[in-house]
Amino acid sequence: MLELVKSKATAFWNEEDGLGTLELILIIGVIIIIALIFKDQIKALVERLLKNVSNKSNEFFE
Repeated sequence: MLELVKSKATAFWNEEDGLGTLELILIIGVIIIIALIFKDQIKALVERLLKNVSNKSNEFFE
């Protein structure tokens, strides 16, 4: 039983079916849509993180 599970897991791991062009386009499309939906939140988060980095680096170098 254990050997059967091991052989199935090995066969699954060694399976070399790659992603097709359609799948890649769909994944990129979904990522772009999510980025557009949350554009304002992402921008605010990045600005807040950069401000924190700037403040911390100023504290360190003073």
